[in-house]
Amino acid sequence: MTNPDSPALSPVERSLAEIRLAELTAAKTCYSSPATWEDEVLYFLMLDRFSDCREHGGFNDVSGAPVVADGTRTTLLFRIEADANNADWQQWFEAGRGWCGGTIAGMRDKLGYLKRLGVTAIWVSPVFRQVTGSDSYHGYGIQNFLDVDPHFGTREELRDFVADAHQLGIRVILDIILNHAGDVFSYHDNQPYFYYQGWQWPVKGYRLNQGDAGSIPFSDGEAHLEISMEAAIWPVEFQSETTWTMKGEIRNWDVFPEYLQGDFCSLKDIDHGWAPDDPAESWDLEKRISLFRPSAALDHLIKVYRFWMAYADIDGFRLDTVKHMEPGAVRYFASAIHEFAQTLGKENFPIIGEITGGRSYAMQILDVTGLDAALGIGDLPDKLEFLVKGWRSPGNPDTSEQEGYFDLFCNSLLDGKNSHQWYSKHIVTMIDDHDQVGEQRKYHFCGDSPEGRKLLKAALGLNLATEGISCIYYGTEQAFNGADPRSDDHSWGDVFLRECMFGGPFGSLQSTGRHFFNEEHEVYRFAGRLAEFRKSEIALRRGRQYLRKVSATGSEDDFVYPQPVNGEMHWVVAWSRIFAETECLCAINTSLERELTVWAVVDHQLNPPGKTMRCVFSSSPEQEGEEIKAGPVCGSAVKITVPPGGFVIYR
Repeated sequence: MTNPDSPALSPVERSLAEIRLAELTAAKTCYSSPATWEDEVLYFLMLDRFSDCREHGGFNDVSGAPVVADGTRTTLLFRIEADANNADWQQWFEAGRGWCGGTIAGMRDKLGYLKRLGVTAIWVSPVFRQVTGSDSYHGYGIQNFLDVDPHFGTREELRDFVADAHQLGIRVILDIILNHAGDVFSYHDNQPYFYYQGWQWPVKGYRLNQGDAGSIPFSDGEAHLEISMEAAIWPVEFQSETTWTMKGEIRNWDVFPEYLQGDFCSLKDIDHGWAPDDPAESWDLEKRISLFRPSAALDHLIKVYRFWMAYADIDGFRLDTVKHMEPGAVRYFASAIHEFAQTLGKENFPIIGEITGGRSYAMQILDVTGLDAALGIGDLPDKLEFLVKGWRSPGNPDTSEQEGYFDLFCNSLLDGKNSHQWYSKHIVTMIDDHDQVGEQRKYHFCGDSPEGRKLLKAALGLNLATEGISCIYYGTEQAFNGADPRSDDHSWGDVFLRECMFGGPFGSLQSTGRHFFNEEHEVYRFAGRLAEFRKSEIALRRGRQYLRKVSATGSEDDFVYPQPVNGEMHWVVAWSRIFAETECLCAINTSLERELTVWAVVDHQLNPPGKTMRCVFSSSPEQEGEEIKAGPVCGSAVKITVPPGGFVIYR
């Protein structure tokens, strides 16, 4: 590991002209990209909510030694009987709306915990300096694009964290923002302005801090090099008034061009350049891209993120709010970043776009912009969750319907793709996340009912053993159960998705002062075992995928793709992953009441009647090693057993 004593802090550049990329990369060998990102297991954490480096007990350090109490490590491990629901609800909720105390040092301290979970890439929420005095703990309200927020630590600490992660074979994906900066200036009279017919609104001035009404001149044409770097916007190139669209807050989130040009709530929209804004041409993405002309601000942003790639050896970007950016700007940015990544020896540097909305739209945006993968696709998280909970069909390959989770991967021709394997490389799949865009009531997978926790192993099995780039959201491995309990007000609902792993004032299960880094937790151990097995089995990572018919009796005419009855499906869902000459038959049981034994179809050439398959993984480990023989029904089928709420793999 690198020296924990970071070198003296270097001054943060006031201007992009001060950046020396050649010096940053000279004699430096950057960490290489993976062959394919579908091999990886991502872990998304919100930095403010992850670790403050004060925890002890329940987890080990990077060498495997137990972490014990000392002068700074004073936070005990959470125990559900003693610590759940120990907080005043209102105080707990209010604490979750502001900064809680997670740091880069804490994240670095938990690399061993993440390594043993099977994580191979950490996606970190934005680290950049936020508007002074703001509550933007999430990191999406940037005031200085070249600095790390002091709540989190320093640039040097980020660089050292990445270096340590690389020594463990873990890559780091940084969450970045192009669409907007923080609430860095005030409109006239310090009043909110809203988008109206593309009008630009008068600006009073840049803010000294969140409480300032805009006391720094805005439109005098002069850069303010003399002011504190905690005020206005930095680096200085962004202080030009041409950086901003200045059209007020979006009110109609799906109306073109308002959703492209308006401010994202109080976060100020950055002008990326010119493109046609006639609503009649909104559908013509190729025309808009071909006519797009980049702004100086977009070029500045490219220089900013090239700096972070070179300085910290970052391995990929997650790009926020792609829907709200002109596709031409996204394409221009992606091309520039991919080219620079290759100069660093990173041949497969992913830019993962948050593309809210329908799947076909997301696929179209990926195609025309050069983004590498999408997340936030509207129907995918719901279908994954609802399938495991027995509320929705897994799909039906015999029809062209798109009702089930597996339909998303097998009807690729409807999206103009010639192979359903295309989705494996271009969609990030996860069962929890920090936003749940478009959902009125927000909750973790385990948060809607007590049954959710009992089905979590099945959900992780589905997540890690189906096509796509698998991602675990922090806290899922500890069965976090955050859920908005309010029925009359859903403002700040995303707070309930963002409890603190280190406890602090806003721990999960309405707790405070107790941490959740429990390496003995049954879900943590299950996820770690499955991730390790996945690493050794290429079919689970890259294989073709087929939903399988199942039967309770084994009779030829009794095999079906399971479907809900009266809105519920408590049954086995089975699918195969096939790569070269290997078939892995996977299955989940959506019933919590009983173990289920069913017949499932397998590939009759790879596993013909009479061939033996073995249980190689199970949520009930004592089942592993069990052997079964394929029988001559429906071509070839095997009789498998799945524990209640469980997951199995036969090979």
